[in-house]
Amino acid sequence: MRGSWLVLLPALLLAAPLPLGSPRAHAAGHEVHGERDVFTVPGVVLVWAVLRAPAEEETQVVIRVVLTEGTYAYVRVLGVDPFSGDRRVMTPGGHVAGMVHLMTARRTFADHPRREIRLYRTEDEWKADAPALTIYYLGVPDTTPEFASEAALATYFAEAVARARR
Repeated sequence: MRGSWLVLLPALLLAAPLPLGSPRAHAAGHEVHGERDVFTVPGVVLVWAVLRAPAEEETQVVIRVVLTEGTYAYVRVLGVDPFSGDRRVMTPGGHVAGMVHLMTARRTFADHPRREIRLYRTEDEWKADAPALTIYYLGVPDTTPEFASEAALATYFAEAVARARR
C-alpha cells in the first residue's frame, strides 16, 4: 500500500493548484481562447475588424464588445509579449453600457501580439484587475476583415453582431 502512494505522489503534486504567488494567480476568473474574428460566449459577443488609414501607422484594430445586461459591466484590454511576458494596458477600458469599441493601433501587435480582453462584473473587480472572464487571442485573427471607411466598418459590425446573436 505504501508503494502505491509513492507512485501517486508525483501525479498529485502536478495536479495541485498553482501557489498564490504564481504568474497565473492574477487571473481570478475563467480564461478562454477567442479563436475567431466573431466570437460568442454567454453574455458576450466580440467582433474584430481593421480600419485602414492612408498611413499604415495610423491603421486601427477595432474590437466591438457587446455585453448582455447582468453579465459583465467593465472591460480592459492587455497586450502581452509572449517571449518576455511583458504586459501592457492597450485600452484601460471602464464601464460598458451594452456596447463599446476598443481600438488599438495595428502596429502594437508587433511587440505585444497576444490580446487579453478582460471582463469584470463589478467596479471593484475592475479596479483590482481581477477579471471574471478573460478572452485571449494570439494576434489579430486571420479572418479579420479590413475596411477603408467607418461607414463600412459600422455596417459590418451591425450585421456580424446580428448573425452572432441568432
